[in-house]
Amino acid sequence: MLTGGPLDVLTGDYLAELTMLILGRDRLKNPDLGYAKTFLRQLEEGLGLAHERGVRIVANAGGLNPAGLADAVRDLAAKAGVPVRVAHVEGDDLTARTDGALTANAYLGGAGITACLRAGADVVVTGRVTDAALVSGPAAWWFDWAAGDHDRLAGAVAAGHVLECGTQATGGNYSFFARHDVRRPGFPLAEIAEDGSAVITKHPGTGGAVTAGTVTAQLLYETQGVRYLGPDVTTRLDTVRLTDEGADRVRITGVRGEAPPPALKVGTTRIGGWRNEVVFVLTGLDIEAKADLVRAQLAEVVEGVADAVWTLARTDHEDAGTEETASALLRLVVRDPSPDRVGRALTSTAIELALGSYPGFHVTAPPGPAQPYGVFTSTLIPSHEVPHTAVLPDGTRLAVAPTAPTAHAAPPEDPAAPPARGSGDGSPAVRTARAPLGAVAGARSGDKGGDANVGLWVETGPAWDWLHRTLTVDAFQALLPETAQHAVTRHELPHLKALNFTVTGILGDGVASGQRFDPQAKALGEWLRARHLDIPVALLPAPEATP
Repeated sequence: MLTGGPLDVLTGDYLAELTMLILGRDRLKNPDLGYAKTFLRQLEEGLGLAHERGVRIVANAGGLNPAGLADAVRDLAAKAGVPVRVAHVEGDDLTARTDGALTANAYLGGAGITACLRAGADVVVTGRVTDAALVSGPAAWWFDWAAGDHDRLAGAVAAGHVLECGTQATGGNYSFFARHDVRRPGFPLAEIAEDGSAVITKHPGTGGAVTAGTVTAQLLYETQGVRYLGPDVTTRLDTVRLTDEGADRVRITGVRGEAPPPALKVGTTRIGGWRNEVVFVLTGLDIEAKADLVRAQLAEVVEGVADAVWTLARTDHEDAGTEETASALLRLVVRDPSPDRVGRALTSTAIELALGSYPGFHVTAPPGPAQPYGVFTSTLIPSHEVPHTAVLPDGTRLAVAPTAPTAHAAPPEDPAAPPARGSGDGSPAVRTARAPLGAVAGARSGDKGGDANVGLWVETGPAWDWLHRTLTVDAFQALLPETAQHAVTRHELPHLKALNFTVTGILGDGVASGQRFDPQAKALGEWLRARHLDIPVALLPAPEATP
C-alpha cells in the first residue's frame, strides 16, 4: 500500500472477537503484552517509508494494551532513527469491572483518533474501536467534521466498513470469483470527499477487482438490520447507493446518518471450559452402521461429559474411484468445565477401539490434550460511563465526550412482497427451472457473537423483484434447515438489490467456542447459494453453446 500509489492515511484492523481471546491469554502470561505483535514486525519494514511519504498510520493493533504498543512503536522508531510522533487511544478496557472475564472491551468510535491526529500524531494505535472508526476518525480530522455531521460521518463509516476486511472488497471470498483473476487481489482504498461520499478503488496494477458486486458483498458483511449502529453515528445502510465509475472504481453516495445510540457495545470473552475432538474415518459400505457402532462403544465414556456432539458427514461416494472419496467422517466434539474429563483419557479410549471396532478403523489425527475454549458475549453500557481517552503525542490526556444521542424513528416496515405471477392476478404464468439460488444471487455471510448474518444480492431489477418476493423468512429456513430452530429476521436494502438475514443464536457461544462445523458462518451464504429452488428461466444465465 505504501509503494503502490498515493496515500494520506494507512489503516489496519487487527481485532476480531477471537483475537481478543488470544490477546487475553497472552496478557495472562505477560502483563506487558496484549497487543498484536505482528503490527510491530510490519512497522519495521514500513515506518520509515510512511514517514518519508507523509502517510499517517492508524491501527487498532493495541488490543488490550494500546499504551504498551505505543511505547514499543516509540522504541522501534528510535532504533530506526525515524522521528515519528506516536499517540494512542484508551478507555475501552472494562475488564476490571467485569467479574470472571478474560477480556471486556467497549467498542469506541473514531473521535479519539481524530483528536490524536489533530494534535499532530504520525502513528495512532488504539484498543477496541469499531472497525470503521479507523476510517471515519481520520476522515473527520482531514475535513474537520463536527460530531453532528451525521451524513458525512455515515458516508465514511460505509467506506470504512468496505475497507475493514482488506481484499474481501477486491474479489476475495467473492461469490462470483471466477469472473476475475483473484489469485493475488490488491488491497482496497477509499478516496473520501468532504461531503462523505467516497470512491472505492485500489492501486493501479494490483490484482483482483473493485466492482459494484464486490463492494455490495462487503457492505452486507456482518451487519444486522438497515441501521448500522455505531458510537459516532448510526449509518442507514438502506440509503447507500453505488455507481460504477469505470475499471476498479465504485462510488458510494447518498448515505444518511442519524445520531448514535446512547450506549456502547461491550464485547466480553471468558474461558468457557475445555474441549477435545476425535474424527473417525468410515470407508466403504455400511457407513451408518459403522457410525452406530462407534457411538455405542463410546457411550459410557462420554456419558459423564457436560456436552458431547456427534456429527456424521457423508462425504463418501458410491463405487468411488479413490479411497478418500469412498470415506465419510464421524466427528465427536466433547466440552466440559474440567480438562480431565475431556483430556487424553477420553481420546485415548477412542483410539483403543482400533482393533475391536468397525472394519477399516482409523482417525484423521492422533488424540491430543484438552484445549480451553472461549465464550463471547456482548452487552451495552451507557456511553458516558466509558472513559474514552486520547493520549496525545506529548503525553496530554484528553477526555473524549460521547456524541449526544437522539431517539431514532421507527425502522422502515418490511413491505409486502408483490403477488407471484400466475397466481390469479391475471398475469401469465412464468416458466421456471430448478436451479441453485447462486445462479442468480451472490452472498456473503459472517458472525456477530453467537448470531450469524447472510446477505444476498442480485444484479438486475427483475432479479431483485423475484428475490424480494420469493425469499421470505420461511423460504430461507426451508432452504437452510439448520436455521429453522432459530429466530430469523429479514432486512431489505433495495438500493443494493439485497436482502440481509440475521440468524439469532445459531453460533452458540461464538467462534471461540468452536461449537459448529463452520463456527464463524463464513460459508453459510455459499451453502444457501447451492440450494435449489424454482427460478424464472428468464433470470438464469443462458446455457453455453456446444462447440
